[in-house]
Amino acid sequence: MEFLKTEDEIELMRAANRLVSATLAELAKHIAPGVTPIELDRIAEMFIRDHGAEPTFKGFPNPYGAPFPASICASVNETVVHGIPDNTPLHDGDIISIDCGALLDGFNGDSCYTFCVGEVKPAILHLLKTTKESLYKGIEAALPGKRIGDIGDAVQTHCQANGCGVVREFVGHGIGKEMHEDPQVPNFGKRGRGRLLKNGLCIAIEPMITLGKPQIIMMPDRWTIKTRDRQCAAHFEHTIAIHNGKPDILSSFDEIEKIEGKKY
Repeated sequence: MEFLKTEDEIELMRAANRLVSATLAELAKHIAPGVTPIELDRIAEMFIRDHGAEPTFKGFPNPYGAPFPASICASVNETVVHGIPDNTPLHDGDIISIDCGALLDGFNGDSCYTFCVGEVKPAILHLLKTTKESLYKGIEAALPGKRIGDIGDAVQTHCQANGCGVVREFVGHGIGKEMHEDPQVPNFGKRGRGRLLKNGLCIAIEPMITLGKPQIIMMPDRWTIKTRDRQCAAHFEHTIAIHNGKPDILSSFDEIEKIEGKKY
């Protein structure tokens, strides 16, 4: 069941998502060779709690009943999603996708950004550029009267035209008082197919795109998802509201890009 949001609820969603964006921007200041994902997790949790919110991901259960043990997902290189922060230092040339959620005043924010660690290879920059572009193409398709398939088609078409793989098993989602609400928002599909998009719908659009083939494998921890061919993956996510006849992006990459620089 989908939940259409009121004007007031959209503003509460905006506040939660701007906090998530600010958290990612804070992490951008610390990402460098030698830093560990567990250090980034501590910074994120403190930042979220200091701003009167709770990290949504911490303790969030997966379908196997395993609670997520951290406040951020930190997915390095070939890890597609749900990487558990650990003590392995980041190295020059790595990429790290940080997915972050916060619950503020009863509503959830959710956003993800893939960061460069030092200097990365041109092929990886191409992957990041393609993935981020596909996110905005998906957002542009999120108009009232369109359908979920229009979003997926926009993402899939752009990524495949640029030689990248589109992960099928993990998708975007509705969001509000719950982190995951209806509808699901795949990164593939056909125009004109799927759930009708309406004003008041809040969804997280999140392309998960691979440099190589799109096939994935789950690690024994039942959380970490890697590419089967061990090539790199990228993940960008915005939460949007379909609002006043157009997509309204509730999260933001602006501060992140000021800190990191527009490398792609």
